[in-house]
Amino acid sequence: MAQRVTELLLAWGDGDLSALDQLIPLVHAELRQIAARCMARERPGHTLQPTALVNEVYLRLVDVERIRWQNRAHFLAVAARLMRRILVDFARSRGYQKRGGGGQTVAFDEALVVDIGRGHDLLALDDALDELARVDERQSQIVVMRFFAGLTVEEIAGVLEISPATVMRDWKLAKAWLLRELDRTSPEADG
Repeated sequence: MAQRVTELLLAWGDGDLSALDQLIPLVHAELRQIAARCMARERPGHTLQPTALVNEVYLRLVDVERIRWQNRAHFLAVAARLMRRILVDFARSRGYQKRGGGGQTVAFDEALVVDIGRGHDLLALDDALDELARVDERQSQIVVMRFFAGLTVEEIAGVLEISPATVMRDWKLAKAWLLRELDRTSPEADG
């Protein structure tokens, strides 16, 4: 199936819109899993649901201008970045304050071996990821692909065209950097 997804992505990237129609059923379940993983980190009673998040990603992907898709993992990484952006935009549009005031608690999956809890919200994480991107773009990309898309180390290595060992090294450095940055900017650090 991964090969078929890659073929359809390449055809879609070349302007074949019928390829997108064939692609959607093949990747829908994976996009729903990513959306569910993202939504599980949101506050209880969030008005945006995983299906709506996937639908919004579809709408934004249709507007993407001729991207050169590499493979399934690359597609999922782009979708995860879009989901992150949608959730952050949604939180900001709802008027959530940057620190507290309705902010959502965000914690990295236990399977990803890091805990960013302790009251850090999605907007604080987004700000920290933006700052990390200014310091090291690749590390920021790795966090988004692992945390939001749930891609494996090998899939990320393929998307970024680096070794799995480099992915793991950057992942560990990025986690440490984010923990330090979030602790530094947390409301508890101010008091």
